[in-house]
Amino acid sequence: MPNTPPPFREITCPACAHHVAVPFLDAETMPLATLAWPESRDEAVRLDKLLLDFVQCVGCSHVFNAGFDYHRVPYSRRPNLMFNKGASWAGFIEDLKAKLGDVLSEAPTVIEIGYGDGSFLGALAEIKPEGRFIGFDPNGATAPEGSPLELHSTLFDPGHHMAAFAPDLIVSRHVLEHLTNPLGFVQALSFASLGLDNNPMLYIEVPCIDRAIETGRTTDFYFEHNSQFTTRSFRTMLSRCGVSERMVNHGYDGEVVFALVELGTDHAQGRTAEGTQRFRDRARAAGPKVRDHLAALTEAGKKIAIWGGTGKAAAFINRYGLDAEAFPTVVDSDPAKVGTHVPGTGQAIQYRDILKSEPVDVVLIPPQWRAKDIIAEMNRVGIPFAQALIEHDGKLVDFLTGDHPYAKE
Repeated sequence: MPNTPPPFREITCPACAHHVAVPFLDAETMPLATLAWPESRDEAVRLDKLLLDFVQCVGCSHVFNAGFDYHRVPYSRRPNLMFNKGASWAGFIEDLKAKLGDVLSEAPTVIEIGYGDGSFLGALAEIKPEGRFIGFDPNGATAPEGSPLELHSTLFDPGHHMAAFAPDLIVSRHVLEHLTNPLGFVQALSFASLGLDNNPMLYIEVPCIDRAIETGRTTDFYFEHNSQFTTRSFRTMLSRCGVSERMVNHGYDGEVVFALVELGTDHAQGRTAEGTQRFRDRARAAGPKVRDHLAALTEAGKKIAIWGGTGKAAAFINRYGLDAEAFPTVVDSDPAKVGTHVPGTGQAIQYRDILKSEPVDVVLIPPQWRAKDIIAEMNRVGIPFAQALIEHDGKLVDFLTGDHPYAKE
């Protein structure tokens, strides 16, 4: 007999988008751990208790709070700053500045997302004084007068700001663990880089819970840190983002994991997007052509029936505005649909045989792939018609005489 799997939940992992996770800790409630800052004992004990429901993705080992609600975290009222003046941490930061300085040009454009007090961005500016250093943080510090930093009290928008600033390096330190969708964040940065002349680098750094899991340490798991990365989940996330790794390593005695990657290197994504835009443009151009063709038929006094009324037919009717007054006749051969009405426009769906006693000139067949069978059915039961039209390549074409890929034999 096979082993019974442990309890699991269908929930989307924010690091890899896998959909199965297992309980990591027993669910409980706790107040905010880093952002509450109560000013009295009474305020402290009356703090709201928030749900901690940590689960672990079985696909990549990422740990995340299934009960997280971003709106319960008061970032706008309290700064979310890391305070660590230890020598080991200072050494890690100095080593990091040197590593990033080595990969930057003499006059780079550097963006830090979630700059906090601006100290790290300022340190990079000291290393490369000819560069441009830009920070985004809706709750970050204000740049002092004379500072070389350009600090924006707003969220970073990859779709707009990547093109506006064309950065050489983006820095994001201790931000992803607060996000509900870190995978989507990095994917958006990478995709937005495809339109740039350069391939920006991205440095990301997050706490690493490998040791916490190995030693049974539970103090890492509180509400503000929604996403908790293992080394495996961190690298899995990167593998799904269309980036090229330059460096992945650990710092501060294994308590953080970081990476330097090149963005915008998956050109297949760009080709897909270009194909999507071409399809959208064709669909936009098809609208006027199809509507004009239908208008010409009605103005010429042609009687028109639409075969269908649900599914693809309903989509066709609604997309091209075939209202019940101008296009009242909708038929189907499925008895289950007869007597129902077209969603959105309201035509009554009648049985196909109505076209014997009330013949039409043109039969519109929205489901092109069924047109051959529908025409054979009309011929078999003796439904007369002059034209059977299908939509193809942005226009209406005659199924029997037009050029299209659907079988006519």
